[in-house]
Amino acid sequence: MLRLLIADGNDREGRAMRIATAGRTTAAAYAAVVADLMPGATCIPFNPADADAALPDGAGLADFDGLILTGSSLRVGEDVPAVRRQLDLMRATFEAGLPSFGSCWGMQVAAAVAGGDAGRNPRGPEYGFARRICATEAGRGHPLLAGRAAAWDAPAIHLDAVIVPPPGALVLAANALLDVQAIAIRHRAGLFQGTQYHPETDLDELAAMLRASAEDVIAAGLATDAAAVASLCTEIAALHDAPDSERRTIAWRLGLGPDVLEARHRRREIANFLDNLSTAQASWRTAATGWRVDRAGGGSSFALAG
Repeated sequence: MLRLLIADGNDREGRAMRIATAGRTTAAAYAAVVADLMPGATCIPFNPADADAALPDGAGLADFDGLILTGSSLRVGEDVPAVRRQLDLMRATFEAGLPSFGSCWGMQVAAAVAGGDAGRNPRGPEYGFARRICATEAGRGHPLLAGRAAAWDAPAIHLDAVIVPPPGALVLAANALLDVQAIAIRHRAGLFQGTQYHPETDLDELAAMLRASAEDVIAAGLATDAAAVASLCTEIAALHDAPDSERRTIAWRLGLGPDVLEARHRRREIANFLDNLSTAQASWRTAATGWRVDRAGGGSSFALAG
């Protein structure tokens, strides 16, 4: 059975804010999704933004079958230790040949390490849902998007995005607002697959995070005032657990279909990653010798132990 490292993209402040907002960390949210999709898989939470981060019990990257890097309130362009540590972790992951997946921040980190560019999307942010995402020519038939319709919507909250993909990367999906909604990156010995949108995010959590971003939503010109954001959040939260009749009415009003409303559709990329990883488990294992924190640089970098 799979043994996965779930790397939380937030620093301590970001994790505390996430707990206050949505009731659990991003790593905990991902672990819950993995447990639902693949019961029996082992998820090890990890906080690579922290200076004292360490894998449990002396484990190395070779002791895991895959890594998942979550979303974050950090920005890849910030030259701060919490960002540099995660860039170093992704470099080590690529070097080790460890298969990896990430959404939003996770995709931006992987792209930056592999030679791409991540920053503010010049076409504007996505708050609530990324609409009418479509597979590119490279994405049609790609295993990460298996089962996706010709177009789909997905939970999304982001200002930044991958603006320039890394050399040789496969851009798998796009929409009118963003040219890189899903990507596959082969770099060094590794393969990263991920999305800018959030297939892991349940609708009640999306509503909570959107409510916490109300000022940004208004500043982006997407809502007139806090009351408008609160009203939308109330409807999105109701989609999570309201009676079916109420859910149908709200879904019609918001223009949402099964790709958002049903967890098995919403989480499709994560399920595909896990299924493909499980199938290819033996051949995807690496001969990496380990992982350590390099204290010489002030505890800010991650490196393979030689």
